[in-house]
Amino acid sequence: MKRKIGIVGATGYTGVELLRLLVSHPDVEITCVTSREHAGSRVDAMFPNLRGYLDLAFTAPSDEALSACDLVFFATPNGVAMKSTQTLLDAGTKVIDLAADFRIKDIAIWEKWYGMQHASPNLVEEAVYGLPELNREHIRQARLVANPGCYPTAVTLGLLPLVENGLIDLEGIIADTKSGVSGAGRKAEVHALLAEAGDNFKAYAVAGHRHQPEIAQTLSTVAQISIDPVFVPHLLPMIRGIHATLYAMLSVEAAQADLQQLYTTRYANEPFVDVMPAGSHPETRSVRGANVCRMAIHRPGNARRVVVLSVIDNLVKGAAGQAVQNMNLMLGLSEHIALQQPGLLP
Repeated sequence: MKRKIGIVGATGYTGVELLRLLVSHPDVEITCVTSREHAGSRVDAMFPNLRGYLDLAFTAPSDEALSACDLVFFATPNGVAMKSTQTLLDAGTKVIDLAADFRIKDIAIWEKWYGMQHASPNLVEEAVYGLPELNREHIRQARLVANPGCYPTAVTLGLLPLVENGLIDLEGIIADTKSGVSGAGRKAEVHALLAEAGDNFKAYAVAGHRHQPEIAQTLSTVAQISIDPVFVPHLLPMIRGIHATLYAMLSVEAAQADLQQLYTTRYANEPFVDVMPAGSHPETRSVRGANVCRMAIHRPGNARRVVVLSVIDNLVKGAAGQAVQNMNLMLGLSEHIALQQPGLLP
């Protein structure tokens, strides 16, 4: 029997990416797609790529309809999922939030960065951070998963083997990251206009970005010591993709470590992490449309400095694809179902 799936707020880029992946999933059926603004209109009228794949109209959010689902995705702005999740959990419905409502464990830090009072602080501790390469077994048992942010996914996976093994100076981590314009969401904003973003490249939020405390929390948990990395995001003149260039200094004791072997071994059994051969330079286009984090490790001049290059599609492994990966785990399904597409070239 197919599992019933609902999507709240499926009118954005993350929502349509979820739909694109789920309509080809053999073990689930999308039964509810909500939008207050577009209730009554057909989903494939807004997203014609779904014509012939999904015969549904948007409906207004309804606790009754959503509670009838086996699992519900929230592809909504920050602050929405936290108001409805308890009702769904009480009904036996599992929840994956693709926004940030349940990612940060320290409520005071979350409220500082997101500028609102948390509506369900009691659920934050229960929520499992949905990075399968780190929390797979906890995700399998979870009722509520906080899907990671796009930048944190690329950065954390790129640094994880170094931090897990205590090989680097934890005070000197620098995450220099770049994202395509779709990372800003499907909304009308001047900075995302073609005439503004095209033929242009710039940093933003250097003084502080919401993904910084998320990255810091995850790396600190792994290292079991507080880490406060430098995180600088940039906007690229392209639609999809994240490129994270990660800098760290190896400890004196780790100077002779075989980092290529370390990464290859750490991710050998991870279906959605690809460690490239030594000396490689992963490209964002190689993961476009794919649920893959592709990375390469460099040691310039064979010195103590290590540079990790990590690329993902911000809408797939950075959002919807990782959410489907988590859904598969939560529902006891094979982790890679509906997620084995290669990247789109050219």
